[in-house]
Amino acid sequence: MWNKQAAIDHLNAHAHAGSTGRCAAYTRQAIEAGGGGVILHRKHSAKDFGSSLTSAGFIEQPAGQTPAAGDVVIIQPIPGHPHGHMAMFNGTLWVSDFKQLHGFYPGHSYRVQKPAYKIYRHP
Repeated sequence: MWNKQAAIDHLNAHAHAGSTGRCAAYTRQAIEAGGGGVILHRKHSAKDFGSSLTSAGFIEQPAGQTPAAGDVVIIQPIPGHPHGHMAMFNGTLWVSDFKQLHGFYPGHSYRVQKPAYKIYRHP
């Protein structure tokens, strides 16, 4: 069984103060640190991890639902950020390779442009 608290603990322990440009790697490693046989298929871009999450048992959540600890967001690209973004909710903050202090959109450009996103939850 996947241990979301172990995943969150790994995520929090490895997060930096600012972005390193490796959101997908850090989020994927945290998810896999939750064990339970959850292994995500590697993708080149954060924007492409939705299918890996569903294959690992995560379920896409309805739009507008309040996030729960362990939820994962996949955000589509914007100009200048062709790989999109991936992060996990730790119960208080969205965290990827850094602690995001302004919601799941990782930066000002994302917050202005508000690209499409999907949130996934492991049952």
